[in-house]
Amino acid sequence: MSNAWSLLLLAFPALYAGQMLRLRRAWQQLPVPELPPMPEPAAGAILPAAASSTPRFSVLVAARNEAANLPLLLADLAQQHLPAQEFEVIITDDHSTDDTAALLMAAAETTPFRLRVVKLAETPAAGVGKKAALQAALAHARAPWLVCTDADCRVGPDWLRAYAALLDAAGPEVHLVSGPVLLTGPDTLLQNLSGLEFAGLVGTGAAGIAAGTPTMCNGANLAYRRTAFEAVAGYAGNAHLPSGDDEFLLHKLHAAFPGSIRFLRHPAALVRTAGPPTLAALLRQRVRWASKWRHYQHPPSQRLAVLVLLANLAPAAGLVGAFWLPALLPWAAAGLGLKLAADGWFLDPVLRFLGRRRWLLLVPLLQLAYAPYALLVGLAGLRGGYEWKGRRAG
Repeated sequence: MSNAWSLLLLAFPALYAGQMLRLRRAWQQLPVPELPPMPEPAAGAILPAAASSTPRFSVLVAARNEAANLPLLLADLAQQHLPAQEFEVIITDDHSTDDTAALLMAAAETTPFRLRVVKLAETPAAGVGKKAALQAALAHARAPWLVCTDADCRVGPDWLRAYAALLDAAGPEVHLVSGPVLLTGPDTLLQNLSGLEFAGLVGTGAAGIAAGTPTMCNGANLAYRRTAFEAVAGYAGNAHLPSGDDEFLLHKLHAAFPGSIRFLRHPAALVRTAGPPTLAALLRQRVRWASKWRHYQHPPSQRLAVLVLLANLAPAAGLVGAFWLPALLPWAAAGLGLKLAADGWFLDPVLRFLGRRRWLLLVPLLQLAYAPYALLVGLAGLRGGYEWKGRRAG
């Protein structure tokens, strides 16, 4: 009996290690698009984009009570090295109770790019929440490509140029592009651990796309072709769910257009966003993310989620069980060592890309906390019910 349990303790970490090796190879095979030379600057100040011109990108942003963050994002967008006539920005105010609406209306008069402000409060039939806000923004978009980010994000000056470079090289068969996201914040243990966990999600999502089995992406840095969005009926089928504006769309587009998903592995494309400031805020965010898992109809995502959970739980269960059955201890230790080695091997190139290789030192500490954390978050996500931006869901 103990031999069977011992083998089981090692089986899940071994399967996980094999998966991480495959994903590392896929990550390394991701192409890095080459940005074209910067055009010579025109004489004089940059002029706002003409309302009659057709932009290449429509940047969509959902905002709720983001008056403190939006000036930073707007300043970043004003510094884009893409000509102003090639992109527009549409921001939807989702029933904010702070100065978001007033700030946006004032900004629309001064930005060097075309800024359109949409108010969900003035269109009651549109509903509430991020998907409703993005859908409302999309209704006013004029570009063939829609690029999404969040109101509390920061983008570099070549963010949109990086998307343009990938699309120029990839051709018309591409329908969705996922971009990298980095959690930032104070140099605290909580921030670094949550940033490390998030980096693993970003790397896994990117590698899955490279391997042809896309499982995850992030709506803070995402672009998709408008015609493809309409072809799969957009958010239909999951519009009632508060979360999942990104991954459900990814799964639908992959099913409808296999081979049409890309990951934008370029430092200029990196989007930065502040991590949750407290443990309670972190748990609320992760439970919100986990709440969509039970609605997945995508087998690769389901299998990956189960494998990750079991690979974390097996060594922890073995270490606890060793108090009653000491023969389990070496097997549990071997499983834990295999899991840690696989994580470090996979995360090394990902963290190098993100400029956070020092986070590798935290992998053992994250592993100790991850089993109870993943189980708690997973069960809470299945149960449903959480508060986000002043709203109660579930």
